[in-house]
Amino acid sequence: MYVCLCKAVTDRQIRESVAGGACTFADVRRQLGVATQCGKCGQMAKSIIETTVKKAAFEHAV
Repeated sequence: MYVCLCKAVTDRQIRESVAGGACTFADVRRQLGVATQCGKCGQMAKSIIETTVKKAAFEHAV
C-alpha cells in the first residue's frame, strides 16, 4: 500500500529499507524521501518502521 503519496513510497519499500540497514525514521526519510513534502504520512511511516525493527529484533533473538 502507498504510505507516502507525494513521493510514491510503499510500506514494502519502507520494510525493505529497514531490512537493508535503516534503523530510524531519519534513515528511512533520507533514503526514500518519505514525509519530506506534506508530512501526512509521517506517523504511518514511523509505525511501520517501529514494527519492522521490533520484528527483526525478535526474529534475530529466537
